[in-house]
Amino acid sequence: MAEQLTKEEILDAAEQVLRRFGPEKTSVVDVARALNISHGTIYRHYPSKASLREAVAERWLHSIIQPLKKVFKKECSSTERLLLWVETLIGIKHSLVKEDPELFSMYTSLAEESVDVITAHISELVGQIIPIVKEGMANGEFKSADPETAAKGIFIATAKFHHPAHAKEWASPDIDAEFRMVWDLILSGIIK
Repeated sequence: MAEQLTKEEILDAAEQVLRRFGPEKTSVVDVARALNISHGTIYRHYPSKASLREAVAERWLHSIIQPLKKVFKKECSSTERLLLWVETLIGIKHSLVKEDPELFSMYTSLAEESVDVITAHISELVGQIIPIVKEGMANGEFKSADPETAAKGIFIATAKFHHPAHAKEWASPDIDAEFRMVWDLILSGIIK
């Protein structure tokens, strides 16, 4: 099996072991044991425990981004597309917390250990907002501005509603009203 072992199979096993033992107690040896291989085989794919954990976090963060791409296929105004994108991101994060809070916490802690992975994740998310902003500027719906700066501002302004550090606040009965206040403020800054 070691000859044909893929990185995806290793990541699948690592996720299962991480779920069972938690990030603090999981070792490369545990993952190798789950695959019935030597830990040296894993080190050929991932040079360290940290790189394996980083790959698990990166794959999880990438899975969050996939549903957001569907927003670009919708026929709607730029304002509606931007709202749909932000609400989709918020919905994904909130449902992950509701479905399995312990797993969400584990993945969040893994991601927080990897500054480069988080930076790339945020860049990818902001990169998805930029074309929506550009589209809105091109069709006269949004004020002219630097699209990258506007996209970063929108992402940062909505962070309370999608950043894992605020997950405990998402259960507040006022969270939807708070989002609406922030959203109205964003629109007042970008709508012509």
